[in-house]
Amino acid sequence: MRFPFSPIDYHEPVFRPPSEASSFILQITLGCSWNRCAFCEMYQSKRFRVRSLEEIESDLKQAARLWPDTRRVFLADGDPLVLAPSRLLPILEMIRKYLPAAQRISAYASPRNLAARTVEELAAIRGAGLNLVYVGIESGDDCLLERIQKGETAATIISGLNHAAQAGIRRSVMILIGLGGETLSRQHAEQSARVVNETRPEHLSTLVLRFPLGENRFRSLFGADYRPLDYLGHLREMRLFLCGLSLDRTVFRSDHISNVLALRGTLSRDRDPLVARLDRFLLDIEKNPGPWEREFRDRDQRSL
Repeated sequence: MRFPFSPIDYHEPVFRPPSEASSFILQITLGCSWNRCAFCEMYQSKRFRVRSLEEIESDLKQAARLWPDTRRVFLADGDPLVLAPSRLLPILEMIRKYLPAAQRISAYASPRNLAARTVEELAAIRGAGLNLVYVGIESGDDCLLERIQKGETAATIISGLNHAAQAGIRRSVMILIGLGGETLSRQHAEQSARVVNETRPEHLSTLVLRFPLGENRFRSLFGADYRPLDYLGHLREMRLFLCGLSLDRTVFRSDHISNVLALRGTLSRDRDPLVARLDRFLLDIEKNPGPWEREFRDRDQRSL
């Protein structure tokens, strides 16, 4: 299928981070090689496969003809770093050949795939042009990671993120607020902060758990004790997470439409002001909850 006005034959659906809105999207894999996470609906309609070099080169030739000044390239789909360096490096070389103006090449990456590579292998990948990975760690709590079938532990997350850092690859890490429901909210917030502190990513963001296709699949995998957080629970979990962070120069963003309150800053400089803003917001809600309840109910509908 094609995106409107695009000559590239994309295998939809295609996903990319908000910050890659202006990037050329190059599909080198289709779907996700894991594709078992309880909360994720992104690639349920796709069977994982690696695209051939011929297919990839064809897309790059189109891009070179139409957008020769491309400065950013995002490698899709969900799991490009599953490729061995011997397979990934020729693709990065082709990007340099056809899009020599590209200054940033980025991709989604799972911690286990980063951990499976040596620092030397990742440094070679960095040298070939891939300089940013988006890593949805979701949580740093082992119990929760097992329940959601993430296929990760806190140890693999720390190992993978630190391997990338040692290789000079920047990391944009995402935490999923509300993932543990009421049952695991505290340990989710505290352990996630611990893992982030041990890995010190350059970028950190949060999203809020949402179920556009319904909760049944998630509930069946999480367990019978799943009780979703309401918007106040999301705010309190966010506060606990922020209070646990001890970071320097990490750019923090919590401004996706799914978030109850948009927050942004640089940690640790802005951590305390962000917590203070959360406290004021919670106090306003407690004083006059009615309008806020309507606002968040409407926002929940818009974010699905």
